Amino acid sequence: MIFSNMSEQPIDKNVPVPPIGTLQQLGQLELPKPESNIHCITIVGQIEGHLILPPQNKTTKYEHIIPQLVAIEQNPKIEGLLVILNTIGGDVEAGLALAEIIASMTKPTVSLVLGGGHSIGVPIAVASDYSFIAETATMTIHPIRLTGLVIGVPQTFEYLDKMQDRVIKFVVEHSKIEEETLRRLMFNTGQLARDIGTVLVGADAVRYGLINEVGGLGAAVKKLEELISEKKKNAQ
Repeated sequence: MIFSNMSEQPIDKNVPVPPIGTLQQLGQLELPKPESNIHCITIVGQIEGHLILPPQNKTTKYEHIIPQLVAIEQNPKIEGLLVILNTIGGDVEAGLALAEIIASMTKPTVSLVLGGGHSIGVPIAVASDYSFIAETATMTIHPIRLTGLVIGVPQTFEYLDKMQDRVIKFVVEHSKIEEETLRRLMFNTGQLARDIGTVLVGADAVRYGLINEVGGLGAAVKKLEELISEKKKNAQ
């Protein structure tokens, strides 16, 4: 034990001192970091794809997430992935790319929608092996839209139609919702004042077969641990 020059209180050398930056910027001590076999990725705000969004936008850059997913797949110490979403959607191709990678991973994956999993966030939410949604969280289902200058030719409509079919096919294949039901929810004109589509809240997303279960963080982690244990038993 030693004594500080500024205080008469003893200082234990065996207790780790938190980084000064953490104390100055956040006003809190650094939390302990135990070894874990589960990795968590958060997808929040707007999914940024081919175009850089304004700095005031809260974004998740897909080129940052993809290397993390590759590293998780290759890391033998990580046995499961937890994806937490609170997103308004964003770039369609970028969101679909993230969904495709999550769906193709060999390690167990669980997603949890908190706040919102809107637009292209829907395929990402259903891409995991099992999905949860908080009771108060919402998911907006609507058709694909383009903003900005669009050339008014038949090819433009055909491109949008094909991309729409890609999204619908992915969601149907990775959830329990029927294609006819999904299309009906997408093109609903009676719910949104300035748009077409449907907002599903918590249990509604489960009732339509889009999400597996209503639950929070504890339920999601427990389910992921079950999937990890199940995979280990099957590998024996």
